[in-house]
Amino acid sequence: MDIKRDDLTGTAVAALIGEHLQSMATHSPPESVHALNLEGLKKPEITFWSAWEQDEIVGCGAMKELDGQHGEIKSMRTSSSHLRKGVAKRMLEHIIEEAKRRGYQRLSLETGSMDAFEPARRLYASFGFQYCEPFSDYIEDPNSVFMTMEL
Repeated sequence: MDIKRDDLTGTAVAALIGEHLQSMATHSPPESVHALNLEGLKKPEITFWSAWEQDEIVGCGAMKELDGQHGEIKSMRTSSSHLRKGVAKRMLEHIIEEAKRRGYQRLSLETGSMDAFEPARRLYASFGFQYCEPFSDYIEDPNSVFMTMEL
């Protein structure tokens, strides 16, 4: 699997982000969807990576710099045709490595509280993320859970 920084201009990446947004809309009420669209992911404080096997996209992930010591995981997604192959685990490892390289002291995330998000919550917990209060601009939401880890 090849993970590379991505400029979000390719059609495969756009399709995967579309799949991600559709899934979020299916499982969460509109006011609780915090996934970013292509334009939102192109902001300068966000770094986006795509994961590939040969010329097929298998997943993606992004990290937003909240400040010089705190990053946020955004847009973790495995292509539906590549689930349970370790894509998300490898992407999460990549993002954590990059956060440490940048000197961040904390990495946080928001994900859904519904059953559809249980695999994601288990993955994050297996890496040492712990549940926490809302951070940054998030507010308490019964459809969201917040997790963080010290690096």
